[in-house]
Amino acid sequence: MASSLKNLSEYNVAGVPSAKGMKVGIVISEWNHEITGTLLEGAVKTLLLHGAEEVDISTCHVPGSFELVSGARMLADTGRFDGIICIGCVIRGDTPHFDYICQGVTQGIAGLNLQYKIPFIFGVLTTNDLQQAKDRAGGIHGNKGDEAAVTVIKMIALKRTLNNL
Repeated sequence: MASSLKNLSEYNVAGVPSAKGMKVGIVISEWNHEITGTLLEGAVKTLLLHGAEEVDISTCHVPGSFELVSGARMLADTGRFDGIICIGCVIRGDTPHFDYICQGVTQGIAGLNLQYKIPFIFGVLTTNDLQQAKDRAGGIHGNKGDEAAVTVIKMIALKRTLNNL
């Protein structure tokens, strides 16, 4: 669903499982830090709201969104995480670079979800301009970091439920 039709920070808090004991890795792009920093703040705040402890949340920075896939894989290879959130922001420019980066990151994160037995969450904004990014990083459309945190909690809980069947 288009985020212009939904506030990314609005959700049924009671419908989110407890994040207590969940170990979450967050890989964040340094590029467009004004945006990605706000997304990170939203993700961490939401994880803590749902019972995660600061000691169970680890972050690592990569230069740009294209490097999110490699950084997420490095986190996963440690074997210490129940799920990983990938946070980035790609803003359309005057060249096809936007398309190549977005496609590579999307396919890369999808591939990690198939390769590993933990969820990798796509917390990457792909916008036409800076204002659209700001609107989705704590602006009028909420914060995609909040949404990414809720998603990782739900996916980790799903895996735990299925493992107990």
